Amino acid sequence: MGEILDMLARDAPPGDFESLLRRAGGLPLGSDRMDRLHHAVRTALDIRATAEQQRRRESALAALVDTGRDIFRHKGLDERLDVVTRHARRLLGLDMAYVSLRIADGGSYVHNSDGDTTALNVGLAMDPGRGLGELAQDRSAPYWTADYLADDSFPHTEEIDAVVRSEGLHAVLAVPMSSGGRMVGALYGASRAVRHFSPDEVSLLRLLADLSAPAIEATRRMDGVRSELARALAENTRLDEDLAAARCLAEAQTTLSGMCLEGRSLHDIVRYAASALGGDLAVQDAAGRVLAGTGEPPRTDTATIVRSVVDSRESASAVRLADGLWAAQVATGVEGPGLLVCRPGEAFGDERRSLLHFTAQTVATVLLRHDLATAAGPIRDDYLDDLLSGASGASGAPRHLAERAHRLGLDPASDHVMVVLRPEGKQGEAAIWASSYAYRHAGLKTVRRECLVLLLPGSDPSAAARGAVDELTALLGHAVSAGAAGPVHDFASADTAYREAVRCLDTLIAIGGRGGVAAAGDLGFLGLLVSDDHDVEAFVATAIGPVLDYDRQRATDLVRTLDAYFASGGSPSRAALELHVHTNTVARRLERITDLLGADWQQPATALEIQLALRLQRAREAVRRP
Repeated sequence: MGEILDMLARDAPPGDFESLLRRAGGLPLGSDRMDRLHHAVRTALDIRATAEQQRRRESALAALVDTGRDIFRHKGLDERLDVVTRHARRLLGLDMAYVSLRIADGGSYVHNSDGDTTALNVGLAMDPGRGLGELAQDRSAPYWTADYLADDSFPHTEEIDAVVRSEGLHAVLAVPMSSGGRMVGALYGASRAVRHFSPDEVSLLRLLADLSAPAIEATRRMDGVRSELARALAENTRLDEDLAAARCLAEAQTTLSGMCLEGRSLHDIVRYAASALGGDLAVQDAAGRVLAGTGEPPRTDTATIVRSVVDSRESASAVRLADGLWAAQVATGVEGPGLLVCRPGEAFGDERRSLLHFTAQTVATVLLRHDLATAAGPIRDDYLDDLLSGASGASGAPRHLAERAHRLGLDPASDHVMVVLRPEGKQGEAAIWASSYAYRHAGLKTVRRECLVLLLPGSDPSAAARGAVDELTALLGHAVSAGAAGPVHDFASADTAYREAVRCLDTLIAIGGRGGVAAAGDLGFLGLLVSDDHDVEAFVATAIGPVLDYDRQRATDLVRTLDAYFASGGSPSRAALELHVHTNTVARRLERITDLLGADWQQPATALEIQLALRLQRAREAVRRP
């Protein structure tokens, strides 16, 4: 008995106990002693088995604790399920382990698998009540079989059987995974040999399932929260984008409305709208003629125009044409409806379609305004022709001129300027533009000597001419020259201003200023030759007025010094001899002149005007002498 206790103490293997019995059988111990020996060995083996089972349970529990820690070290669902299946295989010595997750509308699907040799298992769908996992979940209890394909005690499906057959599986154990009374899925263990699972193995896999289910459920809930948050963020981003697009749309519509109210041209409006829409635009009339456009204007045939006009009118919005074009009806109510066609450079969303439709309405307003201006054009042209002709008699009397002006919405008592433009070709297009421009600026227009003549409200002829030239140049695509005169204080002197503006234009062309703008004041001393009032005093004051004032106030001799300086060919020393003063005196006087006239007074053009002013001043003084 002491030897048996020693064997138990050193955890001798079962074979040593069997050897002890064999050795005792060869001894004369008697039957009673042999029975006691056999009983003692059986008892020792039972004690040993119990201890071994306890060690295995303790080892399994320790492994479960490690598994739990490993599960919670990971955050994602896939990583946590990989931990569960990997530890399940190790704990039970399985060939394969996998997890199926419950589907909201019933049934489940295999989410993760470890030890599989084919790609058939992951993603496998299991209908409600089909397969061991579904049975385990329905009954909230483990379910297993030693040989799956040979066992008819549960319902089979061809899809599951095909996977079992492909993987070469026989024994399969499924335990339910639940958390807080809610079924999460099932944990499976499988062997490629026929195997009877012991209660301890079933219990161990059940413990692993119970340990991992809350973590899996929490992860799925967190994933759902993240998914909802991502959807909310995406929706918020979409709303921000929609709001930004709506703001851009409102800004573009406001700008277009402002341009229309300011009387901007059709081409300006089309150019801005094309930029806002991100594509090329073309305004087409009912016959398909392009009235204005940008880039390479998209063109459409008459049948397409008619169909598009009908569709746009019925839908009260922009409509899609073939070849990626969009169009909106342009209806003025005066002529046949036209079409605004857009070739977008990017996706054409609802905001851009709304902007295209709004642009079409703006274009219709501009065209209607032009139609009204055109309708009144002949009467206004006749009136300006009468003014330029110096018409006399009843039609040309000041009273009748004023009455006609008031009927046309003009104020003859306010200042006006005369602008004469030479468009150099494209006369028809230029004349149409002039009618619109005059209407938008509350002025008059006519055509004479292949030139456009504008009588516009204002007091600065150069500025008025520059504004008209800039717009017409952009329209025609080449330089336009203009002469200007004014201001005209009453319409009776309009013909005089016209002749002066023509002389300024001719002078500008003669001196190589084609493409420029000139009024008499812009031409320097040449302005004296073309101006009707020949304001010599103003010219002299502009050229040398500061020097004259300085001499008058300080009794100096700067004007005579200028005369001597120019007479000596710009030599201070020769000028000093002429003036009978020291050269340094001349140098100091020239510095003072520079302070008064500016650093560029000796530049050729300025020097020429100063010399002319000096001569005019001497002539005026000679004439005034008694």
